[in-house]
Amino acid sequence: MGILDAFKKKKDDKNSNPLDPQNMGFMQRMAMKKLEKMSPDEREKLMKKVMTPDNIQKNKADILKTLEAMKKSGQMNDHQIFEAKKRLGLL
Repeated sequence: MGILDAFKKKKDDKNSNPLDPQNMGFMQRMAMKKLEKMSPDEREKLMKKVMTPDNIQKNKADILKTLEAMKKSGQMNDHQIFEAKKRLGLL
């Protein structure tokens, strides 16, 4: 590795795994570690509690606002937002 290698532009790997800790932000890594430490039963119970249709409808405005903010910041494109809304039943 030469001295100029430090200044090279990093390659954007299209096939990078989003679950790889190297591709996550600090808070995402912390949340992932906490989820990994949970027992499978506890993890399933948490997901059922969070992703209930009533809970999604109750927080619909916040979810939509967050999705729009992610679109404006370039974190998600239109197709990803459409898929997220479809999966959450927000269409």
